[in-house]
Amino acid sequence: MTTYPLPLAKDFEDKINNKNTHLITLRNRAGMQIALTDYGARLVSALVPDKYGNLIDVVLGFDSIKGYVNAQEQYHGATIGRFCNRIAAGKFCIDDQEFTLALNNGPNSLHGGKEGFHTKVWDRQVSFKKLVDFYYVSADGEEGFPGELKTSVSYELSNENEIIIKFRATTNATTIINLTNHAYFNLNGEGNGDVLNHIVQINSDEFVPINDQQIPEGGVMPVEGTAFDFREPKSIAQDFEAKEEQLINGTGYDHCFVNKQPLSQAAAHAYSKDSGICLEVFTTEPGLQFYTGNFLADDQGKSGHKYLRYGGFCFEAQHYPDSPNQKDFPTVLLKPGEVFQSEIRYKFSIKKEA
Repeated sequence: MTTYPLPLAKDFEDKINNKNTHLITLRNRAGMQIALTDYGARLVSALVPDKYGNLIDVVLGFDSIKGYVNAQEQYHGATIGRFCNRIAAGKFCIDDQEFTLALNNGPNSLHGGKEGFHTKVWDRQVSFKKLVDFYYVSADGEEGFPGELKTSVSYELSNENEIIIKFRATTNATTIINLTNHAYFNLNGEGNGDVLNHIVQINSDEFVPINDQQIPEGGVMPVEGTAFDFREPKSIAQDFEAKEEQLINGTGYDHCFVNKQPLSQAAAHAYSKDSGICLEVFTTEPGLQFYTGNFLADDQGKSGHKYLRYGGFCFEAQHYPDSPNQKDFPTVLLKPGEVFQSEIRYKFSIKKEA
């Protein structure tokens, strides 16, 4: 059986752009443990009890800062900003003024650009060993975005085995914002094969269709009658090989589902029969990007196993992709005097066998 120790603090003590990096560990009374780092304000690991009482790490990641810096996949566990997901051609307008971003995903800008929030060392404050606040000030013009943006993200581990993530931001000039967490989960244990056997339910009637550049085609599409109907639990594998255009365009599932659930109701959940672990996601955001790790390739993770294609999935709560250029999508504008706030909760439990 694979053992999943927490990463060592000393392996996260480094310096990036003249700022020191650290590892912070939180534990609750139920025995769950999570580790975080100020590099990218990211979730490094989550040790969760399985149905046998063993603690297994269900978050993909690395055992040192150097592992994150040198990884092919740069987004593991990170806070993504200023704008998560894609912006077509790296361009958008505010009040008829056009802004141009770096292109780092073919013809598009992805996840805040080449040096988005995932590359920054955030300031931090730890409260009572149960809550961590990370802070970052993004300068006006950083990566092409207007306005100085003051951002905070907090992580709390509750005694109900829930990771509560809260985002907050203010700006001194009108800008766009779309923040999320990019944790990859494998409820069989990180590095333990692929996630295609996971049972997933997404409580959504509609999703955002994309073209072959993974940019929205305009509007939303009913899930009924498609491979994207997860309203009843099914394995990821069940319709994964369907020859539907949307699966081809996304190279698998990499789509935003319309979320109309309140924070008190789960937007989605995933379950592993092998471990018995169930993950529910709750959010205030209007969308949930479901991504099946279609481009994971060969990074060696914490337990020494390679993260192969489909080796993890993401539930990224967020606004819709390319929202600044899609007039019918919920707005992502943030103006001076306004406060952006959003919340994501990842709750773990053991599902009893029927």
